[in-house]
Amino acid sequence: MHKIRVGVIRGGPSNEYEVSLKTGATVLGNLSTEKYSPRDILIDRKGIWYMNGISVLPHEALTHIDVAFNSLHGHYGEDGKIQHIFEVHKIPFIGSGSFASAIGMNKSFTKEVYRREKIKTPQSRLIEALADVSKEAHKIFQAFPLPVIVKPSSSGSSMGITIVKDFRDFDKAVSEAFKHSSSVLVEEFIKGKEASCGVIEGYRDQEYYTLPPIETCLEEIVPGNFSSLEKREIELLAIRAHKALGLRHYSRSDFIVHPKRGVFILETNTVPGLADESLFPKALKSVGATMSHFLDHVIGLAISGK
Repeated sequence: MHKIRVGVIRGGPSNEYEVSLKTGATVLGNLSTEKYSPRDILIDRKGIWYMNGISVLPHEALTHIDVAFNSLHGHYGEDGKIQHIFEVHKIPFIGSGSFASAIGMNKSFTKEVYRREKIKTPQSRLIEALADVSKEAHKIFQAFPLPVIVKPSSSGSSMGITIVKDFRDFDKAVSEAFKHSSSVLVEEFIKGKEASCGVIEGYRDQEYYTLPPIETCLEEIVPGNFSSLEKREIELLAIRAHKALGLRHYSRSDFIVHPKRGVFILETNTVPGLADESLFPKALKSVGATMSHFLDHVIGLAISGK
């Protein structure tokens, strides 16, 4: 019996290298050896590919696999670059395509999609790299009450994010965010319960299966303490975001739930972390699903061209 050769791509040149190693290790450790032949493909911090400890060119690694499982987080892994390589070499892969990934990685572009689809999201303003930051600061502080959120507009994690409570701290927060992205997003601060909700396509006989929303404030509560109406709205918005952004196979969206203003979507993650301590596996476990079964499902989607 021919085993499906699954190339697990992990590591990468982003600042989320260590997280990616953990996600990749989880995938490698949970693939059924009866059905799959796992291939560990490491990309180091300099972007050099390795297979069996030997440096190889991307096409050399990809010729030895039937399907790619992208475990890269951050730049190169979530912004469409690795996806473009898979597409050029016509290798089936798990996750969203290159264009959708590029949009999903850019928080400013993502917000444009949310607004177009009338998915409620906090108000924001974009600061470009060549902008006069002091001038922009005055405009922003006239538009938004304090505090505000300052974050990189294109980043795969919480790095570079600052809650600015005082005008004097604004320049420093923007400078920090620019270390991680070529543009910076200043966002309205909304106080409420933080939530995260995963979506899986074609799972358990549902076109879009939603995992239970997790409450992620001071501690992770699975499932979260949300009313039935809040839970349903979070789930529906997670599906709408997944579809609006043109994502594939699975995703995870983050929300803030204000007690009076309702549910706001913050961002959508196209490559959710799969390490044991990550949110997505915890939500899977809460509904009695195993990681092995989930991996088998999404690999099947990729191979079948869905």
